[in-house]
Amino acid sequence: MGWEIGARIYDKPYILPAPSGILSRLWELRDVLFTVHLWATLQIILIGLGISVVFGTGLAVLMSRSQLAERTFYPIVIASQTIPIIALAPIFVLWFGYDIWSKVAVTVLITFFPITVSSFDGLRSTSREIEDLLKTMGASSRQIFFKVQVPSALPYFFSGMKVAVTLSVIGAAIGEWLGASAGLGYFSRRMMTQMDGAGVFAPIVLLSVLGILLFLSIKLIEAATTKWRNVK
Repeated sequence: MGWEIGARIYDKPYILPAPSGILSRLWELRDVLFTVHLWATLQIILIGLGISVVFGTGLAVLMSRSQLAERTFYPIVIASQTIPIIALAPIFVLWFGYDIWSKVAVTVLITFFPITVSSFDGLRSTSREIEDLLKTMGASSRQIFFKVQVPSALPYFFSGMKVAVTLSVIGAAIGEWLGASAGLGYFSRRMMTQMDGAGVFAPIVLLSVLGILLFLSIKLIEAATTKWRNVK
């Protein structure tokens, strides 16, 4: 309400559009935003998250089972987050061009860390006493991994996923902002060059809604996957 009143008093919609103006512009642009740019951004997010999940969990398993792998890769995973993403995005554009893969690379870089670290911490959280007990009962390493370590790691994995899924929206938007031919980030930048304030905010609102929906989707998957935790 305050934003609406302030924007109307300021009366410069190309700088500060009112929420009603943003929603009106979103409705006007619904065809191109929903059928072209939303799908382009969602595609980047899903591919980037898929790659991060596969390689992130794979690396977490490797590090949890090998101290050499942990000493080798864990510092690299940490170091990857010390470089500003905004500085690497143009390099990815230089390497991969303006197609989808430069944006996917940015998304992977920004989502790989929370998935890997959370999964690794979850695998390491398994009770050593339970593992030793199962070993004395004749359980194999494979059985211990799937029956004990994986269930213990699931809550940690989903915590990392909830962080990663929101970051993936940011990563995709950054990649599109710096170089793309489609996507919500690209469309927002294009509207900025036309001094269309409401047009700039409309895809940002859509990005925010997309992030919330993806977050809720992960929560639903988590609830369905970890029902056993609520059994008493």
